[in-house]
Amino acid sequence: MKIKQSVASRIFDTLNYTVMIFLMIVMIYPLVYVFSASISDNALVSSGDVLLLPKKVTLVAYKQLAANSDLWVSYWNTIRYTVVHVILTLITTAAMAYPLAKKWLPGRKLILMMAAFTLLFSGGMIPTFLVVQKLGMLNSIWAIVLPSMISTWYLFIMRTFFEALPEELEDAATIDGCSSLQVLLRVVMPLSMPVMATIGLFTAVNQWNAFFDALIYLNDRSMYPLQIMLRNILIAGTTIQGEGDMSLLQTMKYAIIMMATLPILCVYPFIQKYFVQGTMIGGIKG
Repeated sequence: MKIKQSVASRIFDTLNYTVMIFLMIVMIYPLVYVFSASISDNALVSSGDVLLLPKKVTLVAYKQLAANSDLWVSYWNTIRYTVVHVILTLITTAAMAYPLAKKWLPGRKLILMMAAFTLLFSGGMIPTFLVVQKLGMLNSIWAIVLPSMISTWYLFIMRTFFEALPEELEDAATIDGCSSLQVLLRVVMPLSMPVMATIGLFTAVNQWNAFFDALIYLNDRSMYPLQIMLRNILIAGTTIQGEGDMSLLQTMKYAIIMMATLPILCVYPFIQKYFVQGTMIGGIKG
């Protein structure tokens, strides 16, 4: 049976579709423009003739970037920083959130209050730098990963998710002889893939786009992530091959933006299902 919509409902749907289409255009156009500019003739890009579609298609900017070894070194650095950061963040956050989700934990409220305190106040940049320096982590991957390994906001999100899981599942696993660690790894974690995927994606995006920590803690060029190279080209206006590349600088800017953006965009479709699936797959059926 077809349900007849009211006039107000049709107006709302029309406005909703209009706003969504407008927002979609606003978000997609910059990406399309950057891609078109990256494969267009540099003179046309500089003169503003490229507005949407590419003109006089050329891949010289990508070839110039691909021929530079610093690009691939920075790519590798960004990948390993991101992978290590995501893995450690998920492990440590889950290990801290799981006991905090249990009311029997001694000092639970005090620990939660101390964690919430860090949402409002932090040690500051200079004290954090001094701690990293005293620990001997400068110019290492740990200077990038460890200071921001645990996010209090993600901790509270994961704790709330763990609290919503039925205790009957954990009780059944305990009766079967599982320890607390085995319950976490074999029962809780498989049921927590949606929140793990969400936090993992947000952590990966933040780390992939991060450059400020690298500016502070890294002095060795061989340790620079991709975003430092992107910053040097976009903001500092430097080239990666020498003065002979100044004529290609405009298209190289757009090309390196595409090369820095596409990998992290390609990750989302593979974990999209975890955002929409139920949080209790295989749970208790009443």
